[in-house]
Amino acid sequence: MRTCIAILATLCALPLRAAETEPAGWPAVSLESLAERADLVALVQVRDTDYLKRREIPVSGSAYLKVLIPYKADQSADLVEVYEKGLHAGECYFPDRTVFEEGRRYLVFLVRDPEDDQRYRGLREGCALDILVRSDNRYALRYPPTGIQLSDVLKPLAREMDFTDPYAVVADESLSSAQRDRMRDDGDIIPFEAPAAETDSGDERWLPPSESGNTLWRFTRGVPLGEVRRLLGLNQETSR
Repeated sequence: MRTCIAILATLCALPLRAAETEPAGWPAVSLESLAERADLVALVQVRDTDYLKRREIPVSGSAYLKVLIPYKADQSADLVEVYEKGLHAGECYFPDRTVFEEGRRYLVFLVRDPEDDQRYRGLREGCALDILVRSDNRYALRYPPTGIQLSDVLKPLAREMDFTDPYAVVADESLSSAQRDRMRDDGDIIPFEAPAAETDSGDERWLPPSESGNTLWRFTRGVPLGEVRRLLGLNQETSR
């Protein structure tokens, strides 16, 4: 149990890159506009990354994403490569995962790389929105969304959800103070209570969020993917 809690704390403290950044410099954009300009719109899961890093920050390289549900595609593929280079607003880097973790899931908007048509790049506004797994094994867009500044009004579509996805828990240090305060005040995140751990005497006790060295928060709301697909404006029947 202690090992599981340690892994969870480490997982929550990982840099989120595409998941948690809020790109600046581009105006808000609709999901429909993103889908219209993208060559690939899909629900994906990170399988692997191969990045050149400086001071532990990726500066170039590729991520390899497993396609779970394609909503728009210019070819059939189970695994796609997404290349990025440099640091800029809307950059498209994905977090690494260890052998103990499952890859994060995203709704991605990608275009063919003009330098290599065998791989993809992100749109200028960004490339990925976080997707979480619900307790009924369905998917939902995490609310509030981060990674792309959206013009769509999603708040009326957001629902209280019970997430079983480990990435529904985030470390305080992964959020800016403004993000944290806004989401906490709106009820979009609540303090995470770690599962019970056994003491040396064999008794169980509850560990407070701060005992791992980080304050942990749990996301509480999401937008059903059916609503998201409608906003994409794509004529696709596949949805979960």
